[in-house]
Amino acid sequence: MAKKKEVTVEQKLRALYDLQLIDSRIDEIQSVRGELPLEIEDLEDEIAGLNTRVSNLEEDVTNLETDIKGKKNTIAEAGELVKKYEDQQKNVRNNREFDSLTKEVEYQGLEVELAEKRIKEFKVKIEQKKEVIEQNNEILGKQNDHLKHKKAELDDIMAETEKEEKLLHKKSEEFGGVIEEHLFKAYKRIRSSVKNGLAVVSVDRGASGGSFFTIPPQRQVEIANRKKIITDEHSGRILVDSQLAEEEKEKIGKLFS
Repeated sequence: MAKKKEVTVEQKLRALYDLQLIDSRIDEIQSVRGELPLEIEDLEDEIAGLNTRVSNLEEDVTNLETDIKGKKNTIAEAGELVKKYEDQQKNVRNNREFDSLTKEVEYQGLEVELAEKRIKEFKVKIEQKKEVIEQNNEILGKQNDHLKHKKAELDDIMAETEKEEKLLHKKSEEFGGVIEEHLFKAYKRIRSSVKNGLAVVSVDRGASGGSFFTIPPQRQVEIANRKKIITDEHSGRILVDSQLAEEEKEKIGKLFS
């Protein structure tokens, strides 16, 4: 069985810096989108909420209209009963029967008054709810237009960057796959904890990228020798020398040109 070729520290540093260059470009693309995806999500949630509210209000209006029909039926039934009782009064045999029918007529009259009062109340509620529905529909129209513009804006950005981003993500997985697991985890951990997601930086003018702290000359020599993984004691970032950085920038630039 062939012995697995040992990966040198320099090769590990190059792979880490390549991965950083790729992930940084992905970050740039995502920053161009800015808050657009979140804005779109918020707008969609707001529109869904407004639609639910309008739907509930429309259901309330339908129920009130059903109640009005019910009260109109009550009035019609009361009218028929009054006519019936008045006809019966013409054929009564004594005052007691007449008085009893008179009370029934009066009772039906009160039922009609109450039903008419309720119909007026229901109509007021319907008008109020229709006014709120109209206001919400107006807001919905504006927010739907706003959402349409935001989506078009995002689609334009996606059209420009989608192909590149897919390739970048593919390469990020490829480069990440050749780095030792513990190094890859360290890279991810540093990347998530530092500004701009820079986990691997080059030494520039005696200081690590993104830091104002000077690196001692002896330490700079060790970094340039590429014999071990060295991190910045202040930020925790992995350090590479400027020559290696330039070589890898050129390589990755050609890869995506």
